[in-house]
This record gives sequence, structure tokens and C-alpha cells, in this order.
Amino acid sequence: MTQWIGWLRRLDRDVPTAMVSILASEGSAPRGAGTRMLVTAQGQEGTIGGGQLEYRAVDQARAMLDHAPGTWRVQDYPLGPLLGQCCGGRVRLLVEHLDPAALGWLHDAEPGRMLATTLEETGPLRTIFERETATRQSARGPRPEAGARMVEPVGERPRPVYLFGAGHVGQAIARHMTGLPLHLAWFDTRPEQGGIDGVTVVPEEEIATCVEEAPADAAILILTHDHPLDYHLTLAALGRESAAFVGLIGSSTKIARFRSRLAADGISPEALERLTAPIGVPGVMGKEPDVIAISVCAQLLQLRGK
Repeated sequence: MTQWIGWLRRLDRDVPTAMVSILASEGSAPRGAGTRMLVTAQGQEGTIGGGQLEYRAVDQARAMLDHAPGTWRVQDYPLGPLLGQCCGGRVRLLVEHLDPAALGWLHDAEPGRMLATTLEETGPLRTIFERETATRQSARGPRPEAGARMVEPVGERPRPVYLFGAGHVGQAIARHMTGLPLHLAWFDTRPEQGGIDGVTVVPEEEIATCVEEAPADAAILILTHDHPLDYHLTLAALGRESAAFVGLIGSSTKIARFRSRLAADGISPEALERLTAPIGVPGVMGKEPDVIAISVCAQLLQLRGK
């Protein structure tokens, strides 16, 4: 996550340069919030995931070079039509013509600190803080306008978390992830859950594809409204060669039944060892959604550095 800061420190200030930043994403996005790339008239550094999304973003960035330094625009892109993914959602980008005179904040940009970006009429204003609370941006709804303020950590790539299920516990997990070094991709099969900010609705017959699209370092959390769907997703997750974490919610009876059936369906003992069930830090008692959510978030934070 500090690579783009290095690019800015080495920037040739005589070459007009645009920066593309992912402000927020929803669904199975190729890159998460905080990903950046630099674009000049002749080339680029970095990537926001390639394909049509990047192609259009580069075009937008080069068009921005025709405007004064400091000029910015927030742009939304639908991922499904662009990338041909059934699990695609949305990506919200900030595209700006970099102002070399506004890069003084780079001297203090070190891992462990927080970067605040305020969108001003004259250009994005960035400030470094020792301690500040990170904010969560939405990939839907009104786009940020002048005066909007966003805060993110410097130096750590958030771990992707693929969360399946938008019930009470899923909503609590999503709520408590704000400010943590975790990047949420959130899915449900029920159309009525699509009104929840951050949820991508995927047809039941296609949702296992979202597991396949998850990055190798993703944590996969399975807590849908339906036991057969939970099983279908767990089978898909454990059938992958690797996943950083596979967690399943449920009672001891449900989990024992699932383990037996998974073994019968060809999941190896080694793969079954990778299943964390029930999810949550052992010893934390309580079935309240917020208690479970905080316990799960703490468990995910234990993966840092792994």
C-alpha cells in the first residue's frame, strides 16, 4: 500500500500526471479501496485490476490532464457489464490531475499513520495524522462532493473478506469492520437484501462463482439464511487449493453434520482442518449479533502478518 507513495516521491514534476484512486468497491472487485495508479500521456504506473475498468479509467485520467492541476472527478463504474462477472458490483474512483505543489504531506507519510483526504474545489487536500479513525466509503448513492473527507491507513493492504449472508449477524460484521484493515465484499441471494449498502445480490445458482473469484489471501465467511446454501458455499471454499480463512456459523449439530457430509463429498482431512466452525474467537460467549461480529472481527485481525 505504500508503493504509490514511493511513486509520488519520485514523480517527475515536469510531466503532467493523473492519479486514479479506488474510493470504494462493492462485490467481487479486482482491487480494493486504497488502490492507486498514476497515469501520464504516454504511460502508467500500477494497476487497478486491468481489463475494461482500467482501460476506461486510464482514458478518464488522460482526459483530466487537459484540465488544470488539482482538477478532480469522482466516477462510478458497474463491474458486471465491464468485467463479465456475475459477482461484479460497483467501483467508485477518484480521478485527479496531480498538483505538484500539493505534495508536501509526503514527508510525513509513513506506515502506521493515517491519511486524510478532503475534496476541495481547488483540489484534494491531504494531511497525515498519527491517530485518526478510518472512514468507510460507499460505492453507491450520491458521489462525494467538495467538502467530503476520507481517512485511510498508510502502509497496510487490507485483507479481502468475502462475506456471504446479509442477515443480522452479517450486517453486524459489516458494521464493525469499518476502520479495520479489512476490505469487504458482501453477497446475498435475496433480492430484498440488495437495498443494504454494500450488498451485491447474486442468483443462488451462481453464487459459488463468487468463492472462485475471491483472492487467495481472502477470508471467506459463510453465514447465509439457508443451511443448504451454507453447505454449497463451504464445499466450494474448501474445494479451492487455498484460502486464508474459511469460517462457518452454526450450532455444533450443524457443524458435525457438515463435516461428515463434506468428507463424504471428497473434501480431504487436510482441507477440513482449514474450516473454522463455529466462527469467532473461542471463549467469547453470547449469541447477540454484535457480540458474534466483534468476535469474528477479532479473529480476522489475528490473521495479520500471515
